[in-house]
Amino acid sequence: MPQYDENSRGPLDGVRILDLSRLVAGNMVTHVLADQGADVIKVEYPQKGDDLRNWRVEGVEIYWKVYSRNKRSMALDIKTESGKDILLRLVETADVVVENFVPGTLERWGLGPDALHRRNPGLVILRISGWGQTGPYAKRPGFGTLVEAMSGYAHLNGYPDRPPVLPPLAMADMVAGLYGSSAVLAALRHAVRGEKGGQVIDLSLFEPIFSMIGAEAAQYRLTGVPSNRAGNQSTHTAPRNVYVCSDGKYVAMSGSMQSMAERIFTTIGHPELIADPRFRTNDDRVRNRDELDLIIGAVIATRTQEQNLDLFEAAGVTVGPVCSIADLVDHPFVRGRGVIVELPDEDMGTLPMHNVIPRMSGTPGGMRRPAPRLGQHNAEILAELGVATAAHEREMPA
Repeated sequence: MPQYDENSRGPLDGVRILDLSRLVAGNMVTHVLADQGADVIKVEYPQKGDDLRNWRVEGVEIYWKVYSRNKRSMALDIKTESGKDILLRLVETADVVVENFVPGTLERWGLGPDALHRRNPGLVILRISGWGQTGPYAKRPGFGTLVEAMSGYAHLNGYPDRPPVLPPLAMADMVAGLYGSSAVLAALRHAVRGEKGGQVIDLSLFEPIFSMIGAEAAQYRLTGVPSNRAGNQSTHTAPRNVYVCSDGKYVAMSGSMQSMAERIFTTIGHPELIADPRFRTNDDRVRNRDELDLIIGAVIATRTQEQNLDLFEAAGVTVGPVCSIADLVDHPFVRGRGVIVELPDEDMGTLPMHNVIPRMSGTPGGMRRPAPRLGQHNAEILAELGVATAAHEREMPA
């Protein structure tokens, strides 16, 4: 079983990040960077902690444990003068600050970018908000659900005869977190090149998920017609769908290249469809995708999921099973690739979670420590600053 190795080092070893954020997007940013070796100090409210700790399953802080591994926790009330002083001392030692308060909040506390840059001119400050630091919605609080709805994503997700569907996970936050981590790395690279290091990164939740809907704005300009929900079909390529098998399980198939579509037609025993004017080109297939799905679905429905997978994989067709997590935890691919790691956990004995992503050959990331208890590293971090712990006991959680 994999173990935590406090001595493991990644490519970001030596980079210190102060994470003032709460919930998902900021934690996703610092999760990615901590896995690659950054020293992430989570600054949390005493007693309360990061709100992500409240996403419990049967009393266990599952989400916190997964997305705050490799981090240290500092319980600190940054609205007090004592807490503000400690934070500013930490800022002097940091390379990056991540925050997701409603725009203007840190400025009201005297901790805006100008104040932080006075203490550390080279500091990279990542500011995450629902709608961005500028624009007419800047002062509005914005959760991922709201931007998933307003961005066009929910309008496109689901079936045309049913209501829009929100994702069952924090998709907007997660996507923003990935954008944010790459932005931090770009800003650090800029500083390493000897340029003026300090800068502010303005990251909204809205724009990353808007970018995911692809060329919709251009398509609307071209056609004057907005795309509508298409279920599991695609509005720009066919065939592409989820098909039910004879055993009630499902396979997903995509024929997004002309050669693949032709291979599918041959494999299902209908090579005549290659020359059929309804399906000859991708444009033809998209216009007639419902008819095409009926033909493909009728063939797939005569075989079990395993039989379909064997048939199409032997023909080199891009097909795969629809899996639940119950299917995945012991799946040969997941096991063989090491997608899931089992790590020691004080509540569960071992805790399964995703491995470090991506995998680097020369400077791999790793698991240095489990997610921290609230305020677990107060004394350690204060000692690094040369501050007496006893003088700041009121910043510790009860």
